[in-house]
Amino acid sequence: MVEQSHIAGWWPRLYEPLQNIGQKVADWFAPRSDASTSEGAYEINVELPGVKAENVDVSVHDNNLIVRGEKRHSHEEKGRTFFFSEREYGLFQRSFRLPPDADGDNIDAAFSDGVLCLKIAKQAPEKPASKKIEVRQG
Repeated sequence: MVEQSHIAGWWPRLYEPLQNIGQKVADWFAPRSDASTSEGAYEINVELPGVKAENVDVSVHDNNLIVRGEKRHSHEEKGRTFFFSEREYGLFQRSFRLPPDADGDNIDAAFSDGVLCLKIAKQAPEKPASKKIEVRQG
């Protein structure tokens, strides 16, 4: 049994709007992506508007493709009677588990118009080695 005081009832309701703020902030910084496959490669496109190519890092670690970087964007407008300034900064990271047939050593990354396009080559399936089994008489 949990004891509650007469003020315990209002505290959870006060805390409720802040409860998922960490996840909401992470979602805001997490770039949108899509993935597709063709006969010879997998393709992942990651939307990174306002991000410069030099602020993006792509790596493979433990069969995970990791895209991380930082968004740095500022905008200012000045007029005769007004001044407006807006800034967006934040770190982001997306991780994608590579399928077993993905060649982690053969990845092409191209960045154009705010979209990072990653092409991961597929490995040719390994052919089982053939082995002749001698039949003995017994």
